[in-house]
Amino acid sequence: MERAIRTMFILAILLFLLLYSGMSFFFGSMGWIWLKHAFGFRHKTTYTLVILALSLAIFVGYSTSAAILQTIGYYWLILAGFGLILLPFATLLFYLFKKKGIRAIGFGVITVYILIFSFGTFYAWSPVVQTYEISIEKNVERDDLKILMASDFHLGTIVGKNHLKRFVHLVEETRPDIVLLPGDLIDDHIEPFLKEEMGDMMKKIDAPLGVYATLGNHDYYGSDNKIIVEEMEKLGIEVLTDEVTMIEDEIYIIGRNDDTDKNRVDIERLVSSLDSSKPMFMLDHQPNELDVAAFNGIDLILSGHTHRGQLFPGNLITGMLYENDYGLLKKGDLHSIVSSGFGTWGPPLRLGTRSEVVIINVEFK
Repeated sequence: MERAIRTMFILAILLFLLLYSGMSFFFGSMGWIWLKHAFGFRHKTTYTLVILALSLAIFVGYSTSAAILQTIGYYWLILAGFGLILLPFATLLFYLFKKKGIRAIGFGVITVYILIFSFGTFYAWSPVVQTYEISIEKNVERDDLKILMASDFHLGTIVGKNHLKRFVHLVEETRPDIVLLPGDLIDDHIEPFLKEEMGDMMKKIDAPLGVYATLGNHDYYGSDNKIIVEEMEKLGIEVLTDEVTMIEDEIYIIGRNDDTDKNRVDIERLVSSLDSSKPMFMLDHQPNELDVAAFNGIDLILSGHTHRGQLFPGNLITGMLYENDYGLLKKGDLHSIVSSGFGTWGPPLRLGTRSEVVIINVEFK
């Protein structure tokens, strides 16, 4: 079994490298054709070296933990990726206009790229507040509860202290009763979090009923998950690792380890000893087991992971992969809410999505 998984992993890497190389070659070739025919550019060796450097930036950036190289690599990935859409269309226009206007068509493509990067940057770094109203038919002392949920911070070399500061301000402005963070707190490795002293900002996250979190897949990838839990606990954030806690002696908060952890406890075992007449809120990073959660009496399950695709047309893919890839979905008495995330993974850009925090106003009946 392990050998088969390893083989599939290697094949996936090879497929990615093949696609990435093809994308880079196609974009570079089309760029050379435009420069040569529109401006008479003749420095092919220099141009080839620049394209090669841009193509390798993401790999060198990851291997050296160089934030600037990672960012350059991510932007190149966006250039080459959207080139698969834009450049064939530009070629079609070139032939429709009988091989005239190549310079104007090229500048038109550049204008589209400027718009992509401008709007994408704004949507990534300008979080909004998304609000949902839900009703749970369980009798508790309080009539309502205001939850602030945020997922997928991906704190690291790209998303850092400044963006975290925006989150703290949103918590202070919205004044929730409780803050819930369902996973991907860290982007693979905790070293940048510690080096940049992001904990100084994160410990300012506060709510009357506490701050609770679970781990996401990226919290495991760097094998720093245990250290992440320890650091978050120091900052006053209780990380629930296949654990259950109770607030005000009447509302359960259940935290599941991410699906990356193959030894994680299943939902049935987590709730088997709980009083099902009390509200049960679950944090589960990946929205994979909604039917199981509904069957076991979970009232509210909070997830992230999908980023809602982050960059169009990624939302079309996440929509096919997940029953609920974004927003509120009700299944019987279960309310599933999936956030597009507060941070970003890979390029610090969003198209068709926004960086967000989620306010959930719960009414108890």
